[in-house]
Amino acid sequence: QVHLVESGGGLVQAGGSLRLSCAASGSIFGINVMGWYRQTPGKQRELVATITSTGSTNYADSVKGRFTISRDNAKNTVALQMNSLKPEDTAVYYCRLVALREYWGQGTQVTVSS
Repeated sequence: QVHLVESGGGLVQAGGSLRLSCAASGSIFGINVMGWYRQTPGKQRELVATITSTGSTNYADSVKGRFTISRDNAKNTVALQMNSLKPEDTAVYYCRLVALREYWGQGTQVTVSS
């Protein structure tokens, strides 16, 4: 069984920064993509950023230039550095790992006040 544990969420003022981290544990084989998604009440979960095992990244247009995703393959961790945060970034952020099948973390709340 694979477990993903997120940390780093919280409350920050607009323009501030937060760093989210996600650690994967368990029997992990063939990791391909790790990423971050977010969800607000009444809306579908949306992609924020993904990164492959070779370091290729993909970002939602709304976060390009503000967020940076990174990973440590040896430690099975992925991080999301979020700068210049906006109130519309407020959401529950989820870590996702794809390794033969997909796994999700429990989510961490990010709240950006105006």
